[in-house]
Amino acid sequence: MARLLGRDGQREEAVLRRLDQTAADLEQASAEDAQGVLEQVRGAQCRSWETRFTDLLQDLPEPERDEAVAELRSLVEHVQQHSPGSGASAGTGGLAVAGDVTIRATGGSMAAGVVHGGMHMDPPQPGAAQD
Repeated sequence: MARLLGRDGQREEAVLRRLDQTAADLEQASAEDAQGVLEQVRGAQCRSWETRFTDLLQDLPEPERDEAVAELRSLVEHVQQHSPGSGASAGTGGLAVAGDVTIRATGGSMAAGVVHGGMHMDPPQPGAAQD
C-alpha cells in the first residue's frame, strides 16, 4: 500500500508512518472499547484512507489509474484471503461457521442450523426403533 500511495518514491516512507499510526490508533481504541471507541476510530480511519485512495485515483492519468485499480483489487483479495475472521459470512437469516459445528437432535426432537419456513414432525410411533 505504501508503494502504491507513495508512487513517486519520496512519499512511501510517509505512507508507512501513517499506516503504522493507523494500526496503533486502532489497537489503542480496541483496548479501550468500553464505549464504542473502536467503531469511532475505525470510521474516522476509513474515511481518511478512502480520501487518500480517491485522491490517488483522480490524480493519475487513465493508463496508470487502471494499473493502480488492478493493484488495489489484488491487495484487497490478498487481505481477504489472509485476514483472520474472514473465512465465513452469511446474509440475514443465514448461518456462518468458520470452524466445526455440531447440531444434534435427541429424544425425538428436531435440530437445524437455519430453518426458512415451518417445520412439522409426526410423533414417533410407540415401540418403533429410533436412531
